[in-house]
Amino acid sequence: MTETEFLALADETLSAIEAGLERAANDCDLDVECSRSGNVLEIEFVDNGTKIIVNSQAPMQEMWVAARSGGFHYKRVDGEWRNTRDQTELYVSLSRMVTEQGGVAISLDAGK
Repeated sequence: MTETEFLALADETLSAIEAGLERAANDCDLDVECSRSGNVLEIEFVDNGTKIIVNSQAPMQEMWVAARSGGFHYKRVDGEWRNTRDQTELYVSLSRMVTEQGGVAISLDAGK
């Protein structure tokens, strides 16, 4: 994948995550604020002040996630973002992290 293709895909991914969190906030009692600056999406949980940071790393062609549970790297494999350590899918992992930090069970997807 070229850098241009990666940047477009990363932007699409960050937008899908943000849109999914907005839907979740509207559908349940998740009190979350999202702010985006370039390739960085900051997800703040209003009730407890914790954050999850999602950003793209163009040189590595990876998406990185920093959450209370740790730091995670995701690489594109067969059309999905997969954790480089355990192969879990990005949206599945983010759903778990948001549920843990936000205290409300949610399920994120790729915007489908």
